[in-house]
Amino acid sequence: MSTPTSYLTLIGNSEGLYKDKGSKFIAYAYPVKDLEEIKTYIQLLKEEHPKSRHVCYAYRLGFTPEEARSNDDGEPSGSAGKPILNTILSNNLYYTLVAVVRYFGGTLLGVPGLIHAYKEASLDALKEENIYIKEPEKIIQIEIGYAELNDLMKIIKKYPVRIVKQEINNLCTFELAFKLSDEEMVMKKLEDFNKLGLTSHNS
Repeated sequence: MSTPTSYLTLIGNSEGLYKDKGSKFIAYAYPVKDLEEIKTYIQLLKEEHPKSRHVCYAYRLGFTPEEARSNDDGEPSGSAGKPILNTILSNNLYYTLVAVVRYFGGTLLGVPGLIHAYKEASLDALKEENIYIKEPEKIIQIEIGYAELNDLMKIIKKYPVRIVKQEINNLCTFELAFKLSDEEMVMKKLEDFNKLGLTSHNS
C-alpha cells in the first residue's frame, strides 16, 4: 500500500480518565514513530505505576493492517487491547499509541464492563484538539563543497525546505526535509547536487 499524501495523527501527548466501581483507568495517548518508541513508553508507564494491575495498549504505525496491534496485558482476551485499538481506528489515526493503566478497585467488571471502560478511557485521551492532518515528509542528506553553500541556501530560502541538521566545514553536510507533495519541485532544484552524494528516506 502506498503512503497517502496526508493522514491524521496526534500533535502531542494527552491523557484521559474513566472510573467504574472503584477501578480507575488512566489513558495515555502518544504520537509515535516506531516500535522502539512504543516499547519505551510502555516501560516508562510500568515504572511510573508500579502498583497498577494492568498496562494495556494498542498502536497503529503504518498504513497496512499488519501495522496495527494490541495487547491485553493479562486482562481477558479482547477486553482491553481491542477496544483501545478500535478507538484509534475509529478516529482514523496513524502513528499513534494509546496505553491504559488500570488500578483495580476490588469489584470485577466482567468482559462487557472492561470493554466499555477501556474504550471510554481511550476516547477521553484522544481529544479532538490534539488531532491534526500531517503531510508525510521526505528527508534527504546532501553534501556540498563550501563554495556551493550560498547556492544551496538560496534554494532553501526560496522553496518549502527546512533544515533538520547541518555541519558547515570545507565539506558541508545538510539534512533537509520537505513535504512529499513538494518532492518533484524540490528535487528538481537540488538535482545539480546529486552527483555529490544524496540519500533520502520518508518520515
